[in-house]
This record gives sequence, C-alpha cells and structure tokens, in this order.
Amino acid sequence: MQLDASSLSTASGNALNYVVLQVTLKEKFLGTGSGNLTELEHVINAQASQGYRLHTISTTNGGSKGFMGGDRIQATMVFEKIL
Repeated sequence: MQLDASSLSTASGNALNYVVLQVTLKEKFLGTGSGNLTELEHVINAQASQGYRLHTISTTNGGSKGFMGGDRIQATMVFEKIL
C-alpha cells in the first residue's frame, strides 16, 4: 500500500524518542464509516515495526470537502520509542 506523503514522517527511524504522524480519514462516499482505515492501520504497524508504540491519538473533524464529499477526520498520533 502506498501512503500519501502527508502520512509519513522523516523523523521515524532517526533514533528519536517520539514521532508525530497525521492521517486524514475520509468518510465513505456511500454509507457510514471511514473509507481508509487500512491506511491508519498501516501507519501504526509501520511504526511498531520500527520499535515505536502508539502513545496517544487524537482526532479533529475537518468538515466536508467537495461535491458530495464526506467528512474528513484528522487523526494525530504520537508514537513512543520502546527502549
């Protein structure tokens, strides 16, 4: 799976104690729920494979975008290096 550049961090893997990443969750065109939860899962697992664990996650509602576009939720995650 290829991630949007905004989901990636150059800090990860540079021996820092904390890494902060953001993922934008987009509501499905039809129905309810997020259309890209697999991207969120991939980001979390990628950090875990580099020795980080999810420390904190927060979300904010970004509102609707475009024609018949669903809500956008910005998930900000703080990962802590497992020492």
